[in-house]
Amino acid sequence: MKTDQDYMRLALDLAESAKGKTNPNPIVGAVLVKDGVIVGTGLHRKAGEPHAEVHAFNMAGDHSKGATLYVTLEPCSHFGKTPPCANLVKESEVRRVVVAVQDPNPEVAGRGIKLLREAGIEVEVGVLEDEAKRLNERFIHNMITGRPFVISKFAMTLDGKLATHKGHSKWITGEAARADVHMLRHEVDAILVGVGTVIADNPSLTTRLPEGGGKNPIRIILDSELRTPLDANVMQTEVAETIIVTSLEADTEKVKLYKAKGVSLINVSRAENGLNLQEMLEKLYKRGITDVLVEGGGAVNASFLRANLIDKYFIYMAPKVLGGRNSVTPFTGKDVDTIDAAMLVSFAEIEKFGEDIRITAYPKQGDQQ
Repeated sequence: MKTDQDYMRLALDLAESAKGKTNPNPIVGAVLVKDGVIVGTGLHRKAGEPHAEVHAFNMAGDHSKGATLYVTLEPCSHFGKTPPCANLVKESEVRRVVVAVQDPNPEVAGRGIKLLREAGIEVEVGVLEDEAKRLNERFIHNMITGRPFVISKFAMTLDGKLATHKGHSKWITGEAARADVHMLRHEVDAILVGVGTVIADNPSLTTRLPEGGGKNPIRIILDSELRTPLDANVMQTEVAETIIVTSLEADTEKVKLYKAKGVSLINVSRAENGLNLQEMLEKLYKRGITDVLVEGGGAVNASFLRANLIDKYFIYMAPKVLGGRNSVTPFTGKDVDTIDAAMLVSFAEIEKFGEDIRITAYPKQGDQQ
C-alpha cells in the first residue's frame, strides 16, 4: 500500500521535470489520489501559465471530491498572473491536503494553509520537506535574500587544477560531463564569466544539448575597464542577451559602442578586489534574474568566495593529474595563513558522468570566515 511519502515523491518528480522553465516562479507538482487511485496529476510548466493544482483538478474532474491532494508547495492565496490556488482547492471538496513545504513568499507564508483549515479541510505539512526545499532552493533563496541564487561551477583535475600554466584547459572533462554543464545552462537564468575568460577563450556561453535546442541563458561579463572585444562571440546578441557589468566611471564612448551592438550595461561601485558583486546581484534581481551560474576563472571565483556570495557548488573532477607549481587553480586571490581560515562546505551528492565525477556542495552556514 502506497504512503504519503510515495505520492509526494511522485509530485516532486513532476515538479523537477519543469526545472528552469518556471522562473521566477517556483517549480510545483501536484497529485490527486482517491481510494488509492491516482485521479489527477499536474505541474507548473511556465510562469504565467496555470499552476500545478489547476492541471491536477482538470484531469480529475468530479473524482477530486473526497480525494487527497499532494502538493510540493503550499497552495498560493494571492492574485498574481493567475487566481489563487487555495480558493480552487477549497471549492474542490477534497477531503485532505498534504503539503511538502510552506511557501516562503511573504504574500503566502501560511495563509493558503490557514484558508484550507478554516474551510474544514485536513491539512498536513512537512512530508518530504527537506527534498521539497532542496528542489526549490532557488525560489526560497530569492524570497529570503532578494537576490539571485549563485552557483559556482568549475571543472578540475584530481590535483585541483583548472588549466596548465599556459592556460590550456580543453578538455579537462569528457563529453558526458560537458553535456551535463549544458543542461545546467539550460536551467538557469544567467551565466557569468570575467572579461579574462572572454579574451582568452572567446566562448559563446550558449546551451548546446545533445538532443538539440535548449534555452540560452543571459550572458553576464564582469568587465570593469570595458576590455571585451567588440567582435567576441558574446557580442552576438541575436543569439542570447548579453549584459556587461562595469564600473561607475566607465568610458562613455566605449559604452556607446557596446550599446550599438545590442549589449546592456550595468554600472556598479568598486569593492576592495574589483566590482561590488552584492550591488551587481541586487541590480540583476531587479531585472528578473533569479539564478546565476558562475563559470569564471580563479579570480572571479575567488571574488564571489570572499564576498560569501556562493550558494552552491558544482565541481566536476576528472581522473587526471597535471602537477606543476604554476598550473591554474579554481580560486586565486588572497592567501590564508592557516587551515582554520578555510571556507567550509558540505558535500551533498557525488555522481558519475562517464569517467568524471560531479560533486554537489553547499557552504556550511555559520562557518564562513
